[in-house]
Amino acid sequence: MTQSQLVSRGTLLACAMSLAVLLCSDANARDPGQGAYMTRVLACDGVDAKMEVYLPQSLVIKGDQALRKMKPTIGWYTLDLTSAEKGKVMEPVRVSMSADGKTVTVNQYTRGLPPTAIPVAGGTVDFDQRFGTKAKCGPFNQRDGNA
Repeated sequence: MTQSQLVSRGTLLACAMSLAVLLCSDANARDPGQGAYMTRVLACDGVDAKMEVYLPQSLVIKGDQALRKMKPTIGWYTLDLTSAEKGKVMEPVRVSMSADGKTVTVNQYTRGLPPTAIPVAGGTVDFDQRFGTKAKCGPFNQRDGNA
């Protein structure tokens, strides 16, 4: 092989590597769009864990009246077991509002748990019997930074 062929192969290899790095970098990750943005609407402190519920930002920014009239909506539930050194997990949940707008129901359908009814004004509830017992929840969609 001649020297010019080796240089050509080296240049081609360098270009291929550069292209691979460019295509695989985080800078090319696509934004999922505003429909995927979530806002925390509920924060609870339990005996063994902290729980949070998130709903689509596009729904939350419509205000409390829209939330009180919302149809069942898929959101996210977090179970923070960091204090037990088990990490923090997220799972999709179905969130719905009672007809009178006084109770939020969180249905952890992926785990087959019974739905949890939470007063909009806040209260103590049991999400499940392993980690989410006696969870003290703040008001739904509290906007002072605490929920």
